[in-house]
Amino acid sequence: MIVGEVLGLLGVGVAAGVVSTVVSLASIVSYPALLAFGLPPLTANVTNTVALLFTGLGAAFGSRPELAGQGPRVLRLGWLTALGGATGAFLLLVTPSETFEQIAPWLIGAASLLLVRPPRGELHSEHGLLMRCALFAVAIYVGYFGAAGGILMFAVLSAMLEGGPAKLNALKNVLSGLANAVAALGFALFGPVDWGAAAPLAAGFLVGGWLGPKIARRLPGQSLRYLAAACGLAVAIKLGYDAYTT
Repeated sequence: MIVGEVLGLLGVGVAAGVVSTVVSLASIVSYPALLAFGLPPLTANVTNTVALLFTGLGAAFGSRPELAGQGPRVLRLGWLTALGGATGAFLLLVTPSETFEQIAPWLIGAASLLLVRPPRGELHSEHGLLMRCALFAVAIYVGYFGAAGGILMFAVLSAMLEGGPAKLNALKNVLSGLANAVAALGFALFGPVDWGAAAPLAAGFLVGGWLGPKIARRLPGQSLRYLAAACGLAVAIKLGYDAYTT
């Protein structure tokens, strides 16, 4: 890759990492950018997932105050999201790329609409079967594509657990990161990863993931949420047009 492309992907990674930890929408920023750099849809998706691993690392480091004392909870729920991420990755690898191109716009559109009015649930125990099944299903989505998967995971965690938004958001970042990490490992071994694009994007994700929690502590983020939703819907319409008219 030329220097301009490397710097461009680095900048995209920083922006997407911040968006990921604040409004859980990294893929709506980074996935279209990879398409714009010429990667095919499936290659862009798996490359994005591998690079996203570093958002989780940066977010975990930047969220240390909110994660204090939550280690046991991460261990109790982390294995479930990791298993879900592996399942989602497997489904993506065995799904024909043409199918993914047709599904992606619907996933992005639905995820963007969830930003406008995130689902809310009643408080349940983290040990309840229903909530654990919901968490597992969201982790599958994170491993398969993941755009706004953090919004879904935040909603499930809010229904499962008591605690302030900042603590739940930090837990969401870690659990999403675990699901993404397992999916990334599968893609690295068996998927068509473009490593030249993944490296600068991952570096940007690491920085953005570290910066995001600092911003989330200080900003309500509603304006950014609506802006991201509008951009996501625009991307969904564009990808849908390309998928269904060519």
